[in-house]
Amino acid sequence: MIERRPFASLGGADHGWLDAKHHFSFAGYHDAKRMGWGALRVWNDDTIAPQTGFPPHPHADMEIITYVREGAISHKDNLGNEGRTGAGDVQVMSAGSGITHAEYNLENETTRIFQIWIIPDENGGAPSWGARPFPKGDRSGRFVVLASGFKEDTEALPLRTNARVLGATLKAGESVAYALDSGRYAYLVPATGKVDINGVKLDARDGAAIRNEATLHISAIEDAELVLVDTAP
Repeated sequence: MIERRPFASLGGADHGWLDAKHHFSFAGYHDAKRMGWGALRVWNDDTIAPQTGFPPHPHADMEIITYVREGAISHKDNLGNEGRTGAGDVQVMSAGSGITHAEYNLENETTRIFQIWIIPDENGGAPSWGARPFPKGDRSGRFVVLASGFKEDTEALPLRTNARVLGATLKAGESVAYALDSGRYAYLVPATGKVDINGVKLDARDGAAIRNEATLHISAIEDAELVLVDTAP
């Protein structure tokens, strides 16, 4: 089962400095049919104007992954963590028992991110933050695990949930396959480009909610950059 969710159908709001689109219910957007997908709770497609951003605000009991598509995002939190994450790279904040952070686009260009929230396996625990680069060339023609709750994914940023966040880049005409274990939920979004996934065509920034598909066969209709989340129910 693959349900295409066209970008034009997403909820959201334009706040001037922030143009936010929501794949799932979030803030002022509510759709009872889009409350999450397995443990995946939030997938926001955010466009942030230069020299603006999210002022300090709290989170708890959520795994928050930021995938930077264009520009850069700068993070600062009450634990003393600070960092700048550029295009193609990833940061993960495990909110745990509670953390307060700010995220700003301190660049002179527009920043575009995917912000992905996944429900942790257990509440509480010490909050943490980390970031690392993931060169797009390393993902050419294949999925690379960017963040993971599985110990064997030693090169990925750690998550406290039974999930993986993966990225791939495909040239037009290239294909990649991904095995989805029984009972798992997957959600795929092309950050750029057009793809075909098991016969379902996706345009850039469309979502695909996936269940009961043993293997995902993804072919690029044009050059594409993909982000995939694989979670428990």
